[in-house]
Amino acid sequence: MRIYDIINKKKRAEALTTEEINFVVSGFTHAEIPDYQISALLMAICLRGMNPDETAALTMAMVASGDTVDLSELGSVTVDKHSTGGVGDKTTLAVVPIVAACGIPIAKMSGRGLGHTGGTIDKLEAIPNFQTAIAPDDFMKIVKTHGLCIAGQSANLAPADKKLYALRDVTATVDSIPLIAASIMSKKIAAGADAILLDVKTGSGAFMKTSDDARELAKTMVEIGNNCGRKTAALITDMSAPLGYAIGNSLELQEVVQFLKGGATEKNLSDLCFALAENMLELSGIATAGSGALDMAKEAVYSGRALQKLKEMVNAQGGDPDDFENPLVAPHIATVTAKKSGYLTRTDTESIGVAAMMLGAGRKRPEDKIDYQAGIILKIKYGDYVKEGQPIAELHTNNKQSIPEASEKFLSSLLFTKDAKQSPPLIHEKIGL
Repeated sequence: MRIYDIINKKKRAEALTTEEINFVVSGFTHAEIPDYQISALLMAICLRGMNPDETAALTMAMVASGDTVDLSELGSVTVDKHSTGGVGDKTTLAVVPIVAACGIPIAKMSGRGLGHTGGTIDKLEAIPNFQTAIAPDDFMKIVKTHGLCIAGQSANLAPADKKLYALRDVTATVDSIPLIAASIMSKKIAAGADAILLDVKTGSGAFMKTSDDARELAKTMVEIGNNCGRKTAALITDMSAPLGYAIGNSLELQEVVQFLKGGATEKNLSDLCFALAENMLELSGIATAGSGALDMAKEAVYSGRALQKLKEMVNAQGGDPDDFENPLVAPHIATVTAKKSGYLTRTDTESIGVAAMMLGAGRKRPEDKIDYQAGIILKIKYGDYVKEGQPIAELHTNNKQSIPEASEKFLSSLLFTKDAKQSPPLIHEKIGL
């Protein structure tokens, strides 16, 4: 078998066999096939696509390239969730303790963020002394004892995906739906859960800007999961505006705590958290559609059990629960005011995320250090009417010099008009549910 022939085959839009895909992934992982040939194959895939069988084979080849997690010793059906990411998306931190409080063990591996704000692991590391690098035995012990654990992904979890993504990033082959889907699902499958709920974002703050692209990605990932023996479903959700009021690691953690205390929070955030928890419970089999899964999720929050679960996890992973209920506040807080009166009818959500990154909440490069206290607190949401001079946001940072540029970026991302517009639906579509 020759890599040259495989490249030529895909160039002609022919389907690759499982054996050929295994040969490519194994050869690249073990440095037996050079970057330039894999680059050529990635471009051919980008232009010619992959069918469902090829995409599933690529996914499982990447799973087989490294370690896998065996969750069978938990003695229960396990469920995982994944979001394709957005601005202010802190749902994992709220949903995981809700589901765990309902009796479903959650053994979750999450990643760091690159871009607007940190990922789930960065948000948790905003808690002083919180440990995300956890040995496998300790990881399982925490899940068995407390019902949940969120840890950083093992370096040897689907290592082929890491190598392939680094190459895709510099060869303009990131935006291939089969490659995106295989990348995401290889890590989810390797992490061992029996069922997977996907939150696929669409809108100006999402990777998939259009509903059609989000739908294609969601369907592809659901098909991969089910073909690989994992019960998989997806929600296509809106990211045309930031989710919640808080953008930034410690700030988002505070919003999660407020929500889990049953306090008032932005409606889309609370509605999405409950929808995700409801569907995770249904996927687990603990409840069926329409049989009270939503009521179970709400009871876990309003009884305080979900917050208690989160506190248990924080304590078990080395953090002090008081540190996320009473966090450090950034020394520099600036108020941004509206430059004109009108209804907020458009947000360039990605630009709002970039403004938060300018303040220190995210990373331009993997080696950049995050300012955990940095970020933005929104004072208005889509559709609100504001008057000129009214406060519309707070900018939080440890770097005072970043405020003018971030403020300008933030203001440029908003459009105020004379007439109001109806906001888009929160959940565009359900797939596999």
